[in-house]
Amino acid sequence: MGSMEMYLPLIWAALIGVAVAMYIILDGFDLGIGVLFPFNKSETERDQMMRTIAPFWDGNETWLILGGVGLFVAFPRAYAVIMPALYIPVIVMLVALVFRGVAFEFRTVSRSKTGWSFAFALGSTLAAFSQGVILGGLVQGIAVTNREFSGGHLDWATPFSFLCGIALVAGYALLGTTWLHMKTEGAVAARAQRQAKYWLIAVLVFMAAVSLYTPLTEPRIAARWFSLPNFYFLWPVPTITALVAFACWHWIERGREVPPFLASIALFMLGYIGLVISNYPYLVPPSLTIWDTSASPGSQVFMLIGTLFLLPMVIGYVIFVYWIFRGKVREGESYH
Repeated sequence: MGSMEMYLPLIWAALIGVAVAMYIILDGFDLGIGVLFPFNKSETERDQMMRTIAPFWDGNETWLILGGVGLFVAFPRAYAVIMPALYIPVIVMLVALVFRGVAFEFRTVSRSKTGWSFAFALGSTLAAFSQGVILGGLVQGIAVTNREFSGGHLDWATPFSFLCGIALVAGYALLGTTWLHMKTEGAVAARAQRQAKYWLIAVLVFMAAVSLYTPLTEPRIAARWFSLPNFYFLWPVPTITALVAFACWHWIERGREVPPFLASIALFMLGYIGLVISNYPYLVPPSLTIWDTSASPGSQVFMLIGTLFLLPMVIGYVIFVYWIFRGKVREGESYH
């Protein structure tokens, strides 16, 4: 294998990994806002919650598109295997995101907001749950024969994938509460501070359950984490996770605003790193690696040039928008 054939798939895997991480961070908290809608009965408070994400929510989903297109272009064989294996939850996720977007826009102009609030909450929760199911279906493994999908269309529907779905809903809700505590004032901020502790406990319970379930049911993951000398190098990951969780709880208790949100992001990234460690170099566990599924070097180089040109522009735009709309959202302010 030449050096280009060796390193190009790694570069593309890193780019897709960054896109997924950015999506989790940026779209996670605004999906979490929708998950939290049923816990705030007042439409006035819901208006204030919506205003915290109004300038950002549609741009946040750019990263989901980048990740999906990157997978299609750089790893077409993985795309051809993953899509039929997870077709149903992927379609449910996309429909839920569209449903949520429509509800967001119509809620701002509707005289009666209750129905659209319900639609926004349902779309957000269903999208979050579907993303967790997709993750669980991928981690538990996809049946592959001769580098083609050979399983059934409901192989993803397992207790583990549903557990991952509920876990991601709780994780997004934690991001949403810490975001609201940071970005709002008054009753919404106070309620978010109280709720954040309960969602943090739920996230830690689900992280522990997934962390125990995967090595117990997947020998390859158990070997990765508990064999020597791997154990000596990997033990800091769960240790740092525990310390970050403790710090997050402490900051929430003390009423700090920015640190709990950053700690919630750190918890997500530590879980993400754990999944990468468990499954690398497999892009389609447990059989197809990054190199098994990669496109030709020419295709990867061509798309890489365009991506490296556009990516700084996207990042710059994101930074600019978040800087312009920094500060708190107060009750009574308009969307625009």
